[in-house]
Amino acid sequence: MTHRVRPALAVALLCTGLGACNTADRLSQIGAQPTLAAIEDPTAQPGYKPVRLPMPEIQPVSYAPNSLWRTGSRAFFKDQRAARIGDLVTVKVNVTDKANLNNETKRSRTNAEGFGLPNAFGFEKNPAVAAAGLAADKLLNATSTSASDGAGSVQRNETVTTNIAAVVTQVLPNGNLVVEGKQEIRINFEVRELIVAGVVRPEDIESDNTIDSAKIAQARIAYGGRGQITDVQQPRYGQQVIDVLLPF
Repeated sequence: MTHRVRPALAVALLCTGLGACNTADRLSQIGAQPTLAAIEDPTAQPGYKPVRLPMPEIQPVSYAPNSLWRTGSRAFFKDQRAARIGDLVTVKVNVTDKANLNNETKRSRTNAEGFGLPNAFGFEKNPAVAAAGLAADKLLNATSTSASDGAGSVQRNETVTTNIAAVVTQVLPNGNLVVEGKQEIRINFEVRELIVAGVVRPEDIESDNTIDSAKIAQARIAYGGRGQITDVQQPRYGQQVIDVLLPF
């Protein structure tokens, strides 16, 4: 019994310590606005991993003799669009997610079984059988009925429209660009965060150095916030721990 109590006690002490630290931090921030995160190098963040995808064979660059034009160039003059590590590109986030599903399933089945033995070696004429009220032609009757009705519906409508500047963090061997951008906006005591990351083709970047979010491969778009309003919408840490531990 003692061995079972020790892990539970350790978990309780750990939760208490974490709650105390979080409480102290929140008490020190009473009356103050949420602080914005410092500008940091995305590649230096914990968990960052370079993108690796199947690449085609590298084609050698050819130059035409007595010509200023290079094969594979997109313009005669210098291209102002993002092309190298550290360049900026504006991502036009336009996410419109709408789903309306309505499913219903019905099933019904009725079974009836009967079994009789009118002539059972003359035992059906036995006075004892007749006195018991048994009918030889109705020795066994079985009926069963089953029915099920299931219905489900999903309605969802989400829209996010905004612009964010992303940084080119990697150039893949085939020329595609890996971009990542983060934007924070503080309104009173609430900070809204927008994160965009993915792989884009240089050909999909418009002449004004913008690209639509629908043209980003492996897109990762996160829109959320932190602050007083978000804190109220979240359940308490104790309730979250109970929801994880309780099996019912």
